Amino acid sequence: MAVIATAICWGLVLVTWIAGAAYGARGPHGRRQGYGSGAIWRIGAVIALVLVSRLGRHELHRVTDHALWIEIPGLVLLVASTAFTVWARVKLGRMWSASPDVLQAPHELRTDGPYAVTRHPIYTGLFGMLVGTVLLNGLGTTLAFLVVGAAVVATRIPIEERLMSKTFPEEYARYRERVPRFVPGQQLLRRSHRTT
Repeated sequence: MAVIATAICWGLVLVTWIAGAAYGARGPHGRRQGYGSGAIWRIGAVIALVLVSRLGRHELHRVTDHALWIEIPGLVLLVASTAFTVWARVKLGRMWSASPDVLQAPHELRTDGPYAVTRHPIYTGLFGMLVGTVLLNGLGTTLAFLVVGAAVVATRIPIEERLMSKTFPEEYARYRERVPRFVPGQQLLRRSHRTT
């Protein structure tokens, strides 16, 4: 069941991205803003993935627990995160870019739908999918993907934040005050902590 659920969820995201890329290819192309090279993080991610998967794969399988109390929350998180990721990708439409320093023309700042929940819902959804995959399938190689995913998110979000702040200075500043960066509900936790 775990392998089938994982394949369906990741397959759905892959199909969404392929359809989105085909749809986006018909529109005007983006412009690079000069915030670093996308090739560097891709190469680093591949190297990190290979190293982590080679170093700890066999040892991590020994500590893997396939208990239902771990797998069921993993399945729920994987399915919910898949829906959130696809929703965010569809909502972004032609404005999506594979590189964090590229704006598609004409670019608008999205602040509704999943973008009202978190400023980077695609990354939030993909990271949730990775965590769900690890919980559902156990450690081993899936943990390597989680480590690489965390590194990719940690490097790409600041680049996109600078680009959005430069492109939409006032609007993005107001948006940042309202909507959390990565973790949904984080603003509510901060507000309740301030009032207590």
